[in-house]
Amino acid sequence: MRPTRLAAALAATALLASCSAGSEDPIASPSPSPAATATTPATTPATTPATTPAGTPTAAATSLPRPGKLSSWRGCDDGFQCATLTVPMDERRPTLGTVGLALIRHRATGRDRLGTLVANPGGPGASAVEWLRDAYESFPQALRQRFDLLAFDPRGVGGSQGVDCLGTVDLDAYFHLDPVPDSAAERRALLQGSRELAEGCERRSSRVLPYVSTDVVAEDLDRVRQAVGDPKLTYVGYSYGTAIGAAYLDRFPTRVRAMVLDGALDPAMTWDGFLRGQSQGFDVALKAFLADCEKTRCAFREAVDGDLVRAFDALQVRIDGTPLPGEGRRTVGPGEFTLGVGAGLYSRQWGWPALAEALAQAERGDGAYLLSLNDSYLERTERGYSGTMEANFAVNCVDRYWPRTEAPYYRLAAEVRRSYPRFGPAIALSGLGCAVWPQPPVDSPHPVTAPGSPPVVVIGTTRDPATPYAWSQALARQLSRGILVTHVGDGHTVYRVGAPRCIQQPVTAYLTTLKAPRPIRC
Repeated sequence: MRPTRLAAALAATALLASCSAGSEDPIASPSPSPAATATTPATTPATTPATTPAGTPTAAATSLPRPGKLSSWRGCDDGFQCATLTVPMDERRPTLGTVGLALIRHRATGRDRLGTLVANPGGPGASAVEWLRDAYESFPQALRQRFDLLAFDPRGVGGSQGVDCLGTVDLDAYFHLDPVPDSAAERRALLQGSRELAEGCERRSSRVLPYVSTDVVAEDLDRVRQAVGDPKLTYVGYSYGTAIGAAYLDRFPTRVRAMVLDGALDPAMTWDGFLRGQSQGFDVALKAFLADCEKTRCAFREAVDGDLVRAFDALQVRIDGTPLPGEGRRTVGPGEFTLGVGAGLYSRQWGWPALAEALAQAERGDGAYLLSLNDSYLERTERGYSGTMEANFAVNCVDRYWPRTEAPYYRLAAEVRRSYPRFGPAIALSGLGCAVWPQPPVDSPHPVTAPGSPPVVVIGTTRDPATPYAWSQALARQLSRGILVTHVGDGHTVYRVGAPRCIQQPVTAYLTTLKAPRPIRC
């Protein structure tokens, strides 16, 4: 795997719960990772959602957010321009000041410019600015010719006052924790590690933490639309970027020109439905990988004897008992193993071969390659962590209610273990991080219908590990004018250069001509 920011920027939200996309590299931002607590349960959101439970915009929801102040665009290498959009931290509390949103764009290369296309790779927590630098060539040529391609870092992310919680050594220790404790000591360590992370976020990033919800990002997205002068929004969102798109549709359905949501999250999904869905998604993707490995005689198949699934299980058990040497003083334990394997499942093209080689090397006692996959997923380089994971927690934990005690997560882990034993328990317990989060939830799950919107294209991949196909089906059904495009295949998200022609051509035509495709399955 290529340990680039693009690889890190392809990731929706739990153990591997957040994700982004935009190329054949992954960016899975794990959302709630290890944690738990015994505080009083929060039973209601801290503020009233901007929509009714049925998803119908309220009068307040349809009001125009106060415009931001856009700086002058300046060249920032390789044909890109950068700017800062200054927006209120909280429109209702002017004394809290402002936050600057980092923007990047590449102007349309052709003469028949249609406007601006805003894109987001997901996360939550992935830097859309850095992603667009790497992913620009993966957009179909027709889009690059007709649109200014623009991305912005949501508040709390990257160049937009990114969330900061702990230093590199402490984050290494946190992600080294066993995600599925099998002793009282490991369970206590998981809880303590989560508390330390949450306390660090509150200590270092308390100013921005209450204002990073997806609903607030949707308001900022409309400010971006106003700032570039487009009467209506053209938007492509991948993975968690589909949640931003759905939130925008919920608030401003008549301000959309065209929207494509690839690898969708179901906005009506509760915390347990979210974790249960990803448990299934990653286990199904792992089975598909191992079956292909058997057929193609991949590196892992050549390194072991007998049944490949049993060999994988045996390797996982060995690493749980005795971590492998990784790089320097770092070792590969069950935490790094789980995230490393999960990262390799995001892309059939590059991820599966990388994962096969990493497992083969691990079978021989070398965990360095698995560690590199883990680090790519977490966006960790020799300079430390990018902040993606901390921002991932910050957004996920305020976007929906999470139980504030340990018991519900352990019950869910026991439930999903029966059907999805390889990833299920770790993903279920990844939600524990939100049990100790210092900020209460500010929104609640509800269907998004978007009455008055134009046709919205929702793309789902049948064996997507991070955003299971059922979530795209659910969103397409909820939307008053949702159109489901189905990619029969593997990996996380699909719309880009190199996608099957049966998907790339009609979706690109929709964005440029507004001719909506019929439902597609190919």
